[in-house]
Amino acid sequence: MIEQNQTSHHQLNRYPAAVSGFTLIELMISLVLGLLISAAVMQVYLINTRTITVQQSASEVQDSTIFAMQALEDHIRITNLGNPITSINDKTNHGGVVLTKSNLGSGNTTDVKYFTASTGSTDWTGLSNIDSIGSDQLTIQYKNITPNLLYDCEGTEVAANSNDWIVERYFIRSSGNTTGELALACDAGRVNDTGIVTSAFTGSGEIIVPTIEQFKVLLGTQTGVDELTYLPAKTYLELTDKPSITTVKIGVIVRSDTPLIADADKETFTLLGKEQTLKADSTRKKYYRRSYESTVLLRNARVMALTGVSASK
Repeated sequence: MIEQNQTSHHQLNRYPAAVSGFTLIELMISLVLGLLISAAVMQVYLINTRTITVQQSASEVQDSTIFAMQALEDHIRITNLGNPITSINDKTNHGGVVLTKSNLGSGNTTDVKYFTASTGSTDWTGLSNIDSIGSDQLTIQYKNITPNLLYDCEGTEVAANSNDWIVERYFIRSSGNTTGELALACDAGRVNDTGIVTSAFTGSGEIIVPTIEQFKVLLGTQTGVDELTYLPAKTYLELTDKPSITTVKIGVIVRSDTPLIADADKETFTLLGKEQTLKADSTRKKYYRRSYESTVLLRNARVMALTGVSASK
């Protein structure tokens, strides 16, 4: 009987009377630690994401600038090709930099608003996302007198030893994608020896830089043996005695396609010696932007100045 009771008592105490667990304080500590770890992970994620967007934006701006500017420089460099006159100004027949109808030929009737222009030029208002400063326009021409095939800025073939003059107009227009988004475009056409347009260069053209805020142009003139002056097209045309154009300086402010996650990027830039400030727009401020400048010597419009020095006796 005693043995049976001992067995029953042993069976009843096989399990503990209570199961141990976490206290309220332990749960609160665990929750706080979990939140801290989650916050740290989120912080690392945000930093990495911001870094990636900045790198991607910078890469977009760099790619657009390097490839587009290089192509633009190559075309400016052959300005005045095919013209036996190497000293060019606003009256030079088929002069490389197109400033007036005289540059295109005696029979030309193109509207002046399609020629090289700067802020304040006649019938010219350049689009821009810079506060109170419009963009410029550059119109150039050349003739393919080489034995090689060339391509104009729209990608159209220019046959070797072609008879027509190629006219290319670089300007800013709406990209057509987003309100306020601008693009640098080029429209190419043809004129014959007398200036009659055989293929118009007054259209919307092809986009060469998809997102841009500003495009500026200065004409370099040699005013002395060792003196070079850069002028906007409007100022140059106002001169009574116009010196020959030997170089072209261009400047752009290029914007990325990808918006930044962080706060707005810089809003003020120095372009061709002048300060440029973006228009007040909180949406467009959150993009990566950089300014670039380039100076191109017109190989076919050089002015050589010789000075004679008497030999001492």
